[in-house]
Amino acid sequence: MGEIRLVAGIDCSTQSTKAVIVDVASGRIVAEGRHEHEVVFGAGNSAETDPQVWWRALTSALAQTGMAGEVDAISVAAQQHGLVIVDEAGDPLRPAMLWCDMRATEEADGLVAELGGAQRAADLAGSLPIASFTAPKWAWIRRHEPEIARRAAGLRLPHDWLNERLTGVATTDRGDASGTAWWSPATGGYERDLLDLPLLGLEERLLPRVLGPTELAGVVDARAAAALGLRPGIPVGPGTGDNPGAALALGLAEGQPVISLGTSATAYTRSPRPTADPTGAIAGFADATGDYLPLVCVQNCTLAVDTLAGILGVERTAVSERTDVVVLPYFGGERTPYLPHANASIVGLRPDSTAGDILLAAYQGVAATILRGLDMLELRDGAPLILIGGGTRGTVWERVITSLSGRELLIPDQKELVALGAAVQATAVATGEGLGAIAQRWGAGAGRRVPAAETTDRDTADRIARVDGLLSDLNGEVL
Repeated sequence: MGEIRLVAGIDCSTQSTKAVIVDVASGRIVAEGRHEHEVVFGAGNSAETDPQVWWRALTSALAQTGMAGEVDAISVAAQQHGLVIVDEAGDPLRPAMLWCDMRATEEADGLVAELGGAQRAADLAGSLPIASFTAPKWAWIRRHEPEIARRAAGLRLPHDWLNERLTGVATTDRGDASGTAWWSPATGGYERDLLDLPLLGLEERLLPRVLGPTELAGVVDARAAAALGLRPGIPVGPGTGDNPGAALALGLAEGQPVISLGTSATAYTRSPRPTADPTGAIAGFADATGDYLPLVCVQNCTLAVDTLAGILGVERTAVSERTDVVVLPYFGGERTPYLPHANASIVGLRPDSTAGDILLAAYQGVAATILRGLDMLELRDGAPLILIGGGTRGTVWERVITSLSGRELLIPDQKELVALGAAVQATAVATGEGLGAIAQRWGAGAGRRVPAAETTDRDTADRIARVDGLLSDLNGEVL
């Protein structure tokens, strides 16, 4: 094709789809659109979305840009782990089970048992297959909805399903596939020993082909082009998950720490080696460049703060200067630490405790959990902590993380990093330029630096750790 001038990057997250149109020469976002999603939460910590909602949101987001027809290439990054089950026509047979759907806890434990223990499970899948992952969700469907399982003609992740709607071809990438627990980051392939487990009974023909970091997924077909306002025949990148997408935009260096603050929070870095943590604390993901992305996920982040602010009837930023209250923010179960049946706890209330005291403690409880996870990763000494995600729009997170971490923060000016990472990928596929070279040229990792606190708030961190230790057994079950 001719000159590549504009590319589209898509971020299909849990709660919204964002589209950015990027000028290839400068990396500048010249137009963007956003459409919110409905997530249906239900009994047993279920969380589902009809995949057609994502397609309609993509249509709306691209239309809002006013430039869909000028795009020369497109790529999609999306929420990870979600299970989309499709029929022969590629249409969903039921709503997608999202990453935060925790119903498959029993099936996750069963998969580990069938494999002979946690270490072998982590060695094969790169991660302990906890309830958040895709494989336990499929096992849950087979047990509870056998008719749906019998009719399944394909299993997809959210970004896989959108790519298939764009191209008519079933593909995924290594970054997103590494969150399924049936594809191995270490070997780079689907694992027969996982697929053949009695709880899964999965034929590889039902799964998408795994593409390399800059491999073409296909081109936008005529039907998708008509629906989305795109030109038919433009290239579609392999796509990836949301965390690998953001890392791609940042041009993340080996050992550089990142915390992403959203409904959930993740902490990760780039590594040249695959990970296999049998405790489940570290997910041994692949990234979107050919390396690896060991990651810790805390399920309750802004969700916990917003929930407590709503209960207390205050704004989310209405916090006290200090507090002796401790909040363990395990609303609706937790992933790290792995407490799928947990409740939140508030400890240390006194007659003079205020709503601001409790809310500050919620921020501190979340931040302490994230930072404990970050300490498990192999990080580069002296590297600033990159803080990204919606939470960076508020100063409270910045203040709390600085005081508890003892690290300098780097807060990128660019906020749509997942969508921009997808745009990096689209550019590489369309032009042949290297992923790292594009990211460096676009400079999305530039931003504001916050000096490290003069004294790390060890008293608060220690108090939270002591309370967490005392209540850990109770938080393993719904009280």
